[in-house]
Amino acid sequence: MKINKFVEDLRSKSATELNEELVAAKKELFNLRFQNATNQLDNTSRIKEVRRNIARIQTVIAEQAKEA
Repeated sequence: MKINKFVEDLRSKSATELNEELVAAKKELFNLRFQNATNQLDNTSRIKEVRRNIARIQTVIAEQAKEA
């Protein structure tokens, strides 16, 4: 149910807000990968979670573009 709430929140945002969210998620993924490479990352499953969130954001952006 946590994922559905996240997607509902995404669908209620505007295109600019979604793009800002996408940039923030990509920055977070970069930082997580960097931490993983230097063996500073404790929770490696967070990388997978962020990658999926990026895909969700991109999907919502594509849906909104198709509707417009």
